[in-house]
Amino acid sequence: MSHPLIRDSEHYVILEPCKDEKFLTEKKTLKWLESWISKMEEIPQDLKNQPSMKAAAQRLLDTACDLEIKPGFSIEWFAIRVENTNSE
Repeated sequence: MSHPLIRDSEHYVILEPCKDEKFLTEKKTLKWLESWISKMEEIPQDLKNQPSMKAAAQRLLDTACDLEIKPGFSIEWFAIRVENTNSE
C-alpha cells in the first residue's frame, strides 16, 4: 500500500508507450484513466464490479500505478508533488 501522503497528491506523471511523459492534475488523470478503461476489450475483474467508469478509474488511482491495456502495452501513473516556484 502506498504512503498516505502520496494519496493526498493533486498531480500525476503519466507514462504511455512511445509517448512523452505528461503531467496532469488528479481530475485530468481520472479522465485519462476512464478513457483507457473504456477502450479495453476485457476489463480487469476488480474493476468490473465498480458502478461506473469514473468509480473504476478512482479505484485504479487509489490502488495501482499501472494497467495492462493489452499484452505488451501498459500505461503507468505516479503521484508527484509540484512545488510552487513563485516567490512573492
